[in-house]
Amino acid sequence: MILSKKTEPRSDPSPALTAAIFDVDGVLLASPHERAWREALRGFADPHHFTSTMYQTHVAGKPRLSGALAALDALGVPDAGRQAVVYAARKQKRLEELIEAGTVAAFPDALRFVQAILALNWPLAVASSSRNANQMMKVIRLDSGQSLLDAFSVNVCGRDLPEGKPNPAIFLLAAEELRVRPARCFVAEDAPAGIEAARAGGMTALGVARRADAALLRAAGADLVVTSLDGIAINELVHGRLRLRPN
Repeated sequence: MILSKKTEPRSDPSPALTAAIFDVDGVLLASPHERAWREALRGFADPHHFTSTMYQTHVAGKPRLSGALAALDALGVPDAGRQAVVYAARKQKRLEELIEAGTVAAFPDALRFVQAILALNWPLAVASSSRNANQMMKVIRLDSGQSLLDAFSVNVCGRDLPEGKPNPAIFLLAAEELRVRPARCFVAEDAPAGIEAARAGGMTALGVARRADAALLRAAGADLVVTSLDGIAINELVHGRLRLRPN
């Protein structure tokens, strides 16, 4: 469950954490984003070349058009700049079909973690580049009966921002709307670009390695890396510390 601590400790003591910001795809939900990107590649490149590592390295966490361009560039597709527009639109159509077919599921550990933090009365934000995140979270129910989307007091998913991750703008906006200093927030992310964005914004970065990609998250600068959010010690969060549960 527990994979690593950050390899380079901060030089200054961190202030107590008081708020949490969550990415959606890969952290809260097992969504069909990667599958949609892969299947939409037909006609541009061999979908088998679109691996999970490629998705995490080049696409995950980025706005749709940026992700499309990055993927086509990585695959060596000619005229990628023009083709990316078509690819992004095709991916969106396929994603909507997959969502409609009921392929979205929540990670049980994520639901437990969110509900545990809610019990601490911490303010929570959700911050994803995806414009589909809200639709997917609405269909997931917590033990209280409310939707997963309703658990967050701040929602900045799919906002129009000048740059996507690894630019920290989306996380800084979330902290601003939470009315919490960035240094008092931790960000739960599964993509290297998201980890880099959290660190660039002066926040604690929690890497969630659900795809055997812990090394990528460590390299991006994650403060902690876990394979399950059950690995986080809630009793330490009470004191504003992001720590691992004892084995």
